[in-house]
Amino acid sequence: MDIDRFLLANEATWQRLAALTRQASRSAARLPAAELDELVSLYQRAGTHLSYARTAFDDPGLTSRLSRLVAAAGGVIYGPQPRTLRGVVRFFSRTFPAALWHVRPFLLAATVLMFLPAAVVAVHLSTDEAALEALASPAQRAAFVRAGTDYYSAQPSAQFASQVFTNNVRVAVLAFSAGIALCLGTALVLASNGVNLGQFVAVFADAGKGGELFGLLVPHGVIELSAVVVAGAAGLRLGWTIIDPGDRRRAPALAEEGRRAVALVVGTAAMLLVAGLIEGFVTGSALPTPVRIGVGAAVGAAFWFYAWSFGRRAAAEGRTGTIGEADAGWSRSR
Repeated sequence: MDIDRFLLANEATWQRLAALTRQASRSAARLPAAELDELVSLYQRAGTHLSYARTAFDDPGLTSRLSRLVAAAGGVIYGPQPRTLRGVVRFFSRTFPAALWHVRPFLLAATVLMFLPAAVVAVHLSTDEAALEALASPAQRAAFVRAGTDYYSAQPSAQFASQVFTNNVRVAVLAFSAGIALCLGTALVLASNGVNLGQFVAVFADAGKGGELFGLLVPHGVIELSAVVVAGAAGLRLGWTIIDPGDRRRAPALAEEGRRAVALVVGTAAMLLVAGLIEGFVTGSALPTPVRIGVGAAVGAAFWFYAWSFGRRAAAEGRTGTIGEADAGWSRSR
């Protein structure tokens, strides 16, 4: 094929690609799905034309034109951000909240499994002196309260934050991985954490330190306990898939839920990182108690608002939160 026939055969394709590129560069979100797919298809075709033109024709003008056209379209499709950064943004804006939305019933179940035992134990120990005595002697309880109040200021903040993060990740991973035992393992981990929390609250309340405990737990505790709930929900969902895979075969169902569980665990690690930083730098700081409580409440409320709003939007786009899920828009035609 000579250059004139090549130009005549492909000029309309290049003009259409240029028009779609200009339109997408103004607002890609407003392009219909069919035109998004067409843009990707024409971009791939133009790349082939550029490769052919470089080898078949000695025409710097044509090569330059096609290079600019392909570069402009590629910039619109793949964006100006580095691929890694785009992946991180996509994970936290779509994949993780979509996974949270998908496991909503298990988030509720995990919340009940942890906080119901906490409430029952706290009330029981607070109203039954004999039960409190059986738990620990007055001297042991006093020592426990002293150790608890000193815990947050005993080490440098950065070292403490690192240790707290490591410990919290261990608890979250245990809550998740125990789910493979048909949900029972995860339920036991959640209930055990709830019992410990209830005992902690009852001992501090009996010592007249309930308000102080509130100021120490809320700053980091809201997001930390939310992370344990998310990890527990992932474990429960995985365990329930073994029991009832639905209309899927068990192996493919487990593979799919496993990819979604990975998204939840990665998101949980990020939540626990935030909790560790707050616990290391805010909880034991000299900030007034209302300020520290306000930080914890605000971070917790922001997370659940994010989970609800971004999760609902991601679900409306057809996302389910599995790792490797095809991206909407550009990837639809691939």
